Amino acid sequence: PRKNVSAILRAVAQVRRRIPVRFLQVGGQFRAEERAIIREESLAHCVTQLPFVAREDLPALYAAADALAFPSFYEGFGLPPLEAMACGTPVVCSNAASLPEVVGEAALLVEARDSQGLAARLTQVLADPTLAGSLRARGIARARQFNWQQVARQTMAVYQKVAETIR
Repeated sequence: PRKNVSAILRAVAQVRRRIPVRFLQVGGQFRAEERAIIREESLAHCVTQLPFVAREDLPALYAAADALAFPSFYEGFGLPPLEAMACGTPVVCSNAASLPEVVGEAALLVEARDSQGLAARLTQVLADPTLAGSLRARGIARARQFNWQQVARQTMAVYQKVAETIR
């Protein structure tokens, strides 16, 4: 529920009225509420669900996508948007929790509960190659700022600071 798939489905229903669109959900199963939206909005032909994808296959899916919609209500960090940006995929995500800090200026932000806003932002990305290209470039640059060596250095610095205070 915190991933807010219902908002994505409602947004897909709106976007497809203007632009042909397909939605691929990776991981999990559609809940009853989401299956009801798929039925009500006649989305069965443009929605696909992959309950499991091996980690090594995720970059190919990200790279093949025209956009990542991620209107999550809460994320501890927000790896999927960062992974998508590293693969050159434009990101539209919620302005909730850690997501704005993770994506910086490299993604379009929306209120998590605003499926109309999500639809509008997705339409912008899908209909405007210049915007999509700009988001791709900014996303790749932003993703480069996050790497495990940097995390290790920052973690070590915290440990050193704590060690100094106990001496």
